[in-house]
Amino acid sequence: MLTLLDLMQLAQEHRSDLDASVASFRIADRNFDTDLEPVVMGVVNLSRDSTYRESIAPTFDDALRRALIMQAQGANVIDVGAESSRADAARAGIDRQIEQLVPVIVALVEHGVPVSVESYELDVVRAALQAGASVVNLTGTKDEEAIYRVVAEHQASLVMCFTPGQTVRDDLEVRIHADPIPPLLEHFAPRIERAHSLGVDSLAVDPGLGFFYRSTVDPIRKTQHQAQVLLHSFRLRSLGVPVCQIMPHAFDVFQEEFRTAEGVFAVLGKLGGVGIMRVHEVPRVVATLRMMDVIGTQLPEKS
Repeated sequence: MLTLLDLMQLAQEHRSDLDASVASFRIADRNFDTDLEPVVMGVVNLSRDSTYRESIAPTFDDALRRALIMQAQGANVIDVGAESSRADAARAGIDRQIEQLVPVIVALVEHGVPVSVESYELDVVRAALQAGASVVNLTGTKDEEAIYRVVAEHQASLVMCFTPGQTVRDDLEVRIHADPIPPLLEHFAPRIERAHSLGVDSLAVDPGLGFFYRSTVDPIRKTQHQAQVLLHSFRLRSLGVPVCQIMPHAFDVFQEEFRTAEGVFAVLGKLGGVGIMRVHEVPRVVATLRMMDVIGTQLPEKS
């Protein structure tokens, strides 16, 4: 059982990471200090194969409606994708992705909604940025240098996902380490350095909690790992950039109450220093962050 003593020990053991500063994150024309105001990224999936059924928008009108509702509920940016990240899901061709994504992005930008696009395809990323997307949620490493250049050219921001293969669609089984942070630091550090060298000046890292879990991974062990990474996210602050995390669903734990899971995990994420929360249940997460903000204002000031 998680206790205050566990949290105190974690903070004391990694105090230098806790005190490290991170850069702001730009969304459209606004810079976010994610320590003071965590970014809420709402998810709209155009693929019918997406795992979280409630996030699927079958038509253009559905995608627009869902995104506008999420913005009204408190989302700072809407992340749209046209291909499921599941390894066993149907592949969506590049032309098909562009055909689905571009009209949605254009419409959302016209409505004043900042947009992030999830993809690992260079042509899809380029088309999305030309249509007005201001954030790229990069779920692969293939063509990554070319993608960095395109992101820099459009002065967009980048969310760099943990992808040990070329894409999140690669059927890989990632080892769950007792301490997950050192492998993440090793993975991200050279990629961040390269992205900066190619002109990307606003980026975040995503440890990929929604990727690479085969059915052989025990669901409870998976939930434990996801919670651990959320609470330890502040240890990635030495990279100098914010951490983006998807809020898990933990179906085996929450069962018929799974839609409440993201709000619960948001508590762990906020305590762990997650700066960008990628979520499907926007109002639940926004309410959780509001509660934590209210509680924080009542605590004694640090001496």
